[in-house]
Amino acid sequence: MKIIVPMAGRGSRLRPHTLTVPKPLIPIAGKSIVQRLVEDITKVCGQEVDEIAFVIGDFGNVVEVELLEIAESLNAKGSIYHQDEALGTAHAILCAKEALQGPVVIAFADTLFRADFTLDSNKDGIIWVQKVEDPKAYGVIKMNEDNIITDFIEKPQEFVSDLAIIGIYFFKDGLKLRDELQYLIDNNITENGEFQLTNALESMKQKGAAFYPGKVDEWLDCGNPVAAVHANKRVLECTKEKGNRTALSLENAQIIEPCFIGKDVQLKNCTVGPYVSIGNNSCVINSTIKNTIIQNNTNITNADLEDSMIGNHVEYQGGKKRVSIGDYSKIG
Repeated sequence: MKIIVPMAGRGSRLRPHTLTVPKPLIPIAGKSIVQRLVEDITKVCGQEVDEIAFVIGDFGNVVEVELLEIAESLNAKGSIYHQDEALGTAHAILCAKEALQGPVVIAFADTLFRADFTLDSNKDGIIWVQKVEDPKAYGVIKMNEDNIITDFIEKPQEFVSDLAIIGIYFFKDGLKLRDELQYLIDNNITENGEFQLTNALESMKQKGAAFYPGKVDEWLDCGNPVAAVHANKRVLECTKEKGNRTALSLENAQIIEPCFIGKDVQLKNCTVGPYVSIGNNSCVINSTIKNTIIQNNTNITNADLEDSMIGNHVEYQGGKKRVSIGDYSKIG
């Protein structure tokens, strides 16, 4: 089994946090989005994952090393492929065409999920979906009475289905998918100027492939700061992860669980939690913090924060606010 993770997008909805860090490396309860994603997929695969291929933009050597370490931690070979131009989902996947062989899971790295199942690798394909209130912003599917997918519709402006494709796919035969993706590129078959995976799925379906919906217990979109903070809360609620609280300094401070606290954190005259994640080497003084992500090497003083997201190397002094502050900011 191989996992391909397209993650070359700019993450514009998560700015300012993605100005300095690629979106999939934003931490949720102390682990990056992409690490949590591949860990969760590995758990449900039901078979050994021998390779994890990451399709990235120009993220630099440090990011590439981190991604290879994530694969190694799951006893898989890590591979790096590059997408130099954003030309759509089909193009992104085909950038890792050497990995498109045998059974393969494709997972776009801006989503997390909770599920309790084992993947049925005897099916031609599985497309994971979740009911949504407003399907206009998503690709959706329709099914027949045998639970087989009959239609793929990109961002329908009139209601046809509320089962949104969440960005995780299984294919029994990666080579067949690769041929369909290559056909789109070779024949310049696009929608709105981009090569779309759904067009390849439709062609495979017409040639006899049977795709089934996969359902998850919960889908956590991490595409913007509000969604990321909510995902952080839900992960903490479900996993109760506390972090590595090595050298934690507490002085007249209270932690209301669940919270993730990293290494060498100082908490003084403050109340932290519930649903707070604090990265390594950060400090919170004279403050109350709830439902917030604070990353590494950040100092918070005289603040009353809730539903907030604060980056790395931030100096923040303030009052009662809901804020979203990027790396290397100094406020107050």
